[in-house]
Amino acid sequence: MEDRSAKYRAFYAQLICAAAKTTNPRIEQAFRTVRREPFAGPGPWSISVGGHPYVVTPDDDPAFLYQNTLLALEPARGLNIGMPGAHAYWLSGCGVKEGETVIQIGAGSGYYTAILAELTGPSGRVHAYEIDERLAALARENLKDIPHVELEDRSGIASDLPAADVIYVCAGAAQPATQWLDALRPGGRLVFPLAPEGMLGGMLMITRPEEGAVWPAKFLSRAQFIGCAGLQDADAGRRLSEAFAKGWESVQSLRRGGAADETCWFAGEGWWLSTAAALVPTVPIKPHADLTQA
Repeated sequence: MEDRSAKYRAFYAQLICAAAKTTNPRIEQAFRTVRREPFAGPGPWSISVGGHPYVVTPDDDPAFLYQNTLLALEPARGLNIGMPGAHAYWLSGCGVKEGETVIQIGAGSGYYTAILAELTGPSGRVHAYEIDERLAALARENLKDIPHVELEDRSGIASDLPAADVIYVCAGAAQPATQWLDALRPGGRLVFPLAPEGMLGGMLMITRPEEGAVWPAKFLSRAQFIGCAGLQDADAGRRLSEAFAKGWESVQSLRRGGAADETCWFAGEGWWLSTAAALVPTVPIKPHADLTQA
């Protein structure tokens, strides 16, 4: 069965990179290396494409796991291992390097934590946070043999987060947590879904500059996630829906503090997104409009 799994993973990694429109060999190698079986749990499995209903696989053949689909962890809650092609695209956008320190918010059963660990390599570090006790227990078991991963069963919105080069958030929020911004090292990238629960928002990448209150920012794609506890706001969700309806590709920077001007795309409490460029350009990755659910 292991030989079959290796064959499936080789095909799957190529399929995922094609969906993500990336030729990054490190992304392909990470998806080729990490087995999905432990993170999916025992089959049969419930899988879905985008917003379509779940379909239950006829048996536990691992071939069903190696597709570009959502894989349910808790179908009743709509809680999934996210769309691999979408995550490959976002990971390509934030450019995780060997030796970097990564914080992951919303580890689930640990699949994308393991992918991040492959990208950082053993000289790096992955700090993963999962607030759901059951999922955290699964993730801890699944990740126990990766020494440079630390899993904590608590909220990732905290003042004691380690300094990080990349913060990768797998839960929708109405705003970037101040703690995430403060934990970023200069040059560090925060990638998170600006998408309150139940809303189609966008995966926003923010880069911390060496100094100043104007941070390069851009949406990588549209995105929808289960909500991040503590970062929900119904009014912000309504206003964000209106902002996205008017377009989202023009966002170029995040401003911390100060009065919003005519370039404001959306304003939150103490921050706002602007269509004006920051002094430091964003990573040249084209927005991908058809990546949505994760």
